[in-house]
Amino acid sequence: MDTNVNLAAPVGVLGLLGTGLLLLGAALVILFLLLRGRRAAAGNIFVGAVGLIVAYLFVLLIFSLASAEKVLARGAEKHFCEVDCHLAYSISDVRQTKTLGSPAHEVAAQGMFYVITVKTRFDEQTIAPWRGNGPLTPNSRVVRVYDAQGRAYDPSTAGTRALELTEGTGMPFTTPLRPGESYTTELVFDLPTDIREPRLLIHEGDPVTHLIIGHENSLLHKRTSFQLTAPASEAARAND
Repeated sequence: MDTNVNLAAPVGVLGLLGTGLLLLGAALVILFLLLRGRRAAAGNIFVGAVGLIVAYLFVLLIFSLASAEKVLARGAEKHFCEVDCHLAYSISDVRQTKTLGSPAHEVAAQGMFYVITVKTRFDEQTIAPWRGNGPLTPNSRVVRVYDAQGRAYDPSTAGTRALELTEGTGMPFTTPLRPGESYTTELVFDLPTDIREPRLLIHEGDPVTHLIIGHENSLLHKRTSFQLTAPASEAARAND
């Protein structure tokens, strides 16, 4: 299973919560000691708190440096482990077009519009028997396309609006799902005509995930993205 973490999500979340509680406790003790005039003891607690932060960051970097970049092929799924790895994302279709919208309100791309259909699925194989059939609301998502040089491209506002007015863009990423349910979301990017090896990155938008050990949003952590076009070697074989 390809996921957005390389440490079990509950361990990463508990590690952050536990460290945060210890630092909060240390801050309260330091304040109490300072009010009692015990500066030396407060200083010792402060040094210990700094040591805890350094140790946490060290472990975070270890897991980041141990991570690996992955680019998934069409149809392959990336599971998001917010705590449990319930939600799976995949690309079901990619089409290119120079224009979008009705003839009266047609929008032309500066390069080429890529209309990407992303499937979101609640993987029923990841739930415990006692969970029940209640809905799950996904956290916020951030989407960008990257090219071979690492340049980033945000979704096209004009292209997305044109698609909404004519065909629709499917369901928002934050639409709740029940186990076994799925829906699709249409993304529109205006990409250069000569772009090389474009890949779509979908990742969590919650800022706190940057502090979770093993999470792909953490410092220097490699990420798992989706291939949008066939590699040059495959394209060459297809043309033979």
